[in-house]
Amino acid sequence: MKKSALVYHYSVLLLLFFILALPIAGTFLYSISSSWNTTVLPDGLTLKWYGQLWADLRFVWSFVRSLIICFAAVVIAIVLIFPVVFVVNYYFPKLKLLMQFAIVLPFAVPPIVSSVGLLQLYADDPLTLTGTPWILIGCYFTIALPFIYRAIENNIQAINLHDLIDTAVLLGSSVTKAVFLIILPNLKKGILSAIFLSFSFLIGEFIFANMLVGSQFETLQVYLYNSRNMSGHYSSAIVMSYFALILIATWIANYINKDNLKGK
Repeated sequence: MKKSALVYHYSVLLLLFFILALPIAGTFLYSISSSWNTTVLPDGLTLKWYGQLWADLRFVWSFVRSLIICFAAVVIAIVLIFPVVFVVNYYFPKLKLLMQFAIVLPFAVPPIVSSVGLLQLYADDPLTLTGTPWILIGCYFTIALPFIYRAIENNIQAINLHDLIDTAVLLGSSVTKAVFLIILPNLKKGILSAIFLSFSFLIGEFIFANMLVGSQFETLQVYLYNSRNMSGHYSSAIVMSYFALILIATWIANYINKDNLKGK
């Protein structure tokens, strides 16, 4: 590639990075400023907003609730979808198209429509699922399904499932034992990558959390929404803490996925 073309490409990348990073940098600078009203730069820097934030038990508990809800939904999705993907790939490969269609259905219905439908469906439910974390875990489970399914499906396609299972059976192993001792270890990195990618998506979900549980089971996004009338510095500290959490989860997922691709 010519030098002029390289300069052009790098210039576009740097410009794009600057455009994306500028709001984040501004939010972070505002979150550590003591006051910033009439000057180009903050009047002073402080970490008191982060101190107040992480000393607030309401925020800490909303943070913990979000972690529990997201990981519970992802774990349930993996436990339920893996046997289905395995059975379809090993015994009924003709059902793959039907599976792929069914898996993307949650994305076909807008969250606001799904929320209203669920509220009406469980309005007279004697178990009173609305307002509890259980209904939120169920919703997050459907959101995580496409990510989990695609990750497991792609990894199964890469390991030659039939040959591994048939070889293990010929050597005296059962299909169940072969799945736990051969298939799952080969899918470990792909599953871990799917977990963190799904988590980074679910942790930012707001519509289901706000409409189905709201302040009855306050999650991180609902806490951010309820704190909108507080100090802008405090809200910026919430946003940056949330962004740091997403960044860490995404970095871990990318690192695992990169290592997985090298292994192939």
